[in-house]
Amino acid sequence: MLGWALTFLVVALIAAFLGFGGIAGASAGIAQILFFVFLILFVVSLVARAVRRV
Repeated sequence: MLGWALTFLVVALIAAFLGFGGIAGASAGIAQILFFVFLILFVVSLVARAVRRV
């Protein structure tokens, strides 16, 4: 999931550099959403692992 977020971030940066504002904004938004989903799933995974060990 983090790989997808980084991919959309790179697409957003390239689109912004080339002047495609709409595509850059959409890609940056998708990258941000995927990054936060990744963080939430990572925290849930850490909590589940901590609970399983106890």
